[in-house]
Amino acid sequence: MNRSRRDLPPLSALRAFEATARLGSATAAAAELFVTHGAISRHVRALEDWAGTELFQRSGKRLVLTDAGRRYRDEIGHALDGIAAATSHLKARAGKARQLTINALPTFAMRWLLPRLARFQQMEPQAELRLITSDESIERLAHGSYDVAIRREAAWPRDIFAASFLAECEIPVASPALLAQKPVCAPADLATHTLLHADTRPGAWARWLAAAGADGVGDKAARQNFDHFYLALQAATDGLGVALGPLPIIAEDIKAGRLAKALDGPALPSRPYCWLVPEARAADPLITAFCTWLEEEGQAEES
Repeated sequence: MNRSRRDLPPLSALRAFEATARLGSATAAAAELFVTHGAISRHVRALEDWAGTELFQRSGKRLVLTDAGRRYRDEIGHALDGIAAATSHLKARAGKARQLTINALPTFAMRWLLPRLARFQQMEPQAELRLITSDESIERLAHGSYDVAIRREAAWPRDIFAASFLAECEIPVASPALLAQKPVCAPADLATHTLLHADTRPGAWARWLAAAGADGVGDKAARQNFDHFYLALQAATDGLGVALGPLPIIAEDIKAGRLAKALDGPALPSRPYCWLVPEARAADPLITAFCTWLEEEGQAEES
């Protein structure tokens, strides 16, 4: 059967446009694709010339998607996910080891996922697991760059399948040596300690202190700031202050005596962990197996 030639733009132009549209910056797109800023601009201009319409409105260095650009971004995102899924299936049918790319939050990956990942590998020995850590929101991840993402998202795009699998609550924790030296018998005692804050969990201490009826403590206590949550937890382990520790993520640290609860409560619920899968990959058996395994591990943790 004869098939007409598809009228397709260059793939390099599509990738340049998709990255720029997703990241909102030609500079960021150039860094992600390992090309120059000028190359991104040329590819996007070439795509606009090929399509006969503007995809971005340009105001100085700012790029804002036009209505046509927004529609095109959404449509080619589905297409790129479909290409990645088809390629994975092709490799699987060829008998090659199937790579499963997991994009997870750094603290979750280090303290909860990695200690359990060998169990999934035993269930799926043919899978080649690739773990990437990132705090980027799901909207800013490149299409085709992951099979499963793990986030604590409040919402997600319509073309993403998602489900929560692990509940979390936060409670003050510190090294046992620090608490032996300066005991905490009530929330007000935290005013004599250094509170450890993380940029990736903004407002966490304010929420916890409000729930404990100790709003003013945050103004009296010394504070240290860290750009990532896992650094704040490590600082608590090293005796530098008190952090808000997430349970069950740090359950093993408490069991091993690296951390201890400064107070028994309140254990403040926070957003649960969710798995997120692009719609085009939702029916993939290996991805489905991994998401089911996450849910089973989460249920075992809660029980």
